[in-house]
Parts: sequence; structure tokens; C-alpha cells
Amino acid sequence: MEDAGKKMNVETGDKEILYSRAIKAGKRIYYLDVKRNLKDDLFLAITESKKVQSKEGAQATFEKHKIFLYKEDFEKFIEGLSDVIGYIQQHNGDVSTKPANSNDPEENDTSDSGDIKLTIDF
Repeated sequence: MEDAGKKMNVETGDKEILYSRAIKAGKRIYYLDVKRNLKDDLFLAITESKKVQSKEGAQATFEKHKIFLYKEDFEKFIEGLSDVIGYIQQHNGDVSTKPANSNDPEENDTSDSGDIKLTIDF
């Protein structure tokens, strides 16, 4: 996956979004949006947007799927995500989940620790 989005504070448009990041991955774009609920708690809204071309080829539409992840579930979600990514890497070859052209020294660490590092900042 290619990290296409920049970390940004969204002040215009959808006022519910406090922080957003977009990740381009082929024909899909994943949006990670931090929002606030009515109880003033922050949560994560993950949206997958996929470009779908009509059979006639005239006009493309976007198919969207959303999930909402609440703070009490973050640890279990990260643990589960790390587990399944590790399984895929072990059974499908060691496919890197990091962009090859990253300038972040942490992301360019090529040590073979076998650990999966996920960083989600709120």
C-alpha cells in the first residue's frame, strides 16, 4: 500500500472529522477519520472507497464501506490485526506492509525481527 494521504486537521467540510489520513492502495482508498460522538468521546471511522466502472464505461462510481472502532476496542483490534497480518506474511511469503520509498528511518528498518509495528495516534 502506498501512503498517499498527509496527516491533517480537517477544519472545513465535515465538521465531525477532527483528524484524517488517506491511504491509496491500487483502486482503493482507505480513509482513517477521527470523530467525536455525542458523549464527547473520540472514535475511529475507517472507510474503504473503491472506484467501480460501469459496464458501459461511461461513468465511474465509488462504492464505500465503513466500520467504526471505539477506544475500548483499540487494543483487541490491533492485536487481532497484527495476528492476521503475521499469519498472511508467514503463509504467503514475507510481503512487506511498508512503502519501499519511505523516508522515515523507522519504516526503512530492514531488521528481520518478525514483529509487526502498528502506530495509531489519537
